[in-house]
Amino acid sequence: MPRIVIKLSGSYINPVQPPSAIESFARVIKEVLSMGFQAGVVVGGGPTARSYISSARALGASQALCDHLGILSSRMNAFLLISSLGEAAYPVPPTSIEEALQAAASGKVVVMGGLQPGQSTNAVAAVLAELISAETLINVTTVDGVYSEDPKKVPTAKLYKKLSYSQFAEILSIRREEAGKYDLFDTVALNVVSRSKILVRIISGEPPENIIRVLRGEDIGTLISPT
Repeated sequence: MPRIVIKLSGSYINPVQPPSAIESFARVIKEVLSMGFQAGVVVGGGPTARSYISSARALGASQALCDHLGILSSRMNAFLLISSLGEAAYPVPPTSIEEALQAAASGKVVVMGGLQPGQSTNAVAAVLAELISAETLINVTTVDGVYSEDPKKVPTAKLYKKLSYSQFAEILSIRREEAGKYDLFDTVALNVVSRSKILVRIISGEPPENIIRVLRGEDIGTLISPT
């Protein structure tokens, strides 16, 4: 059975979103299962995490504590998706590598949030993909791929259709990596997918059906590959 990991931006799965929006992603994930895939899902902290981190930072919290708040927020978001998936999902988000392996052995959809301070949910998704021997990690974001500059700020920014790991590393090298600001990907996640030659497809989650389009072979978003 082919295996994939889907990293969902916390901007799509959070308590501010209407239930129907979360249900639309659950329906797509169930369709992925019907296509014969075993799926793992990692949910980001999104605006929930950023809100807690902003307040904590203003109160003098350490970077480690801010990371921990992000982890807790992502796990709460993961529970929302689990609730929508029902019996198709493992009932709780794993909180360690050992728990993730045990959950994957159940054959159900493993839905995770963060694991430890200093590690983004992108890195968690990369590690999960490596653990279950997934060939592809689909990173579902709020933009439709990797751009030369932030497309929300620079309308003329160039969309890259394909990048090698090394080319993507150059782009990531100019980004700051701190709690709540992991954006598209990060260097830890890239190192993991690089060593296991896992393909990464970065796409927009609008609409959620873009996930199905990728699995059907459509060339959307940005493909990150060895060469």
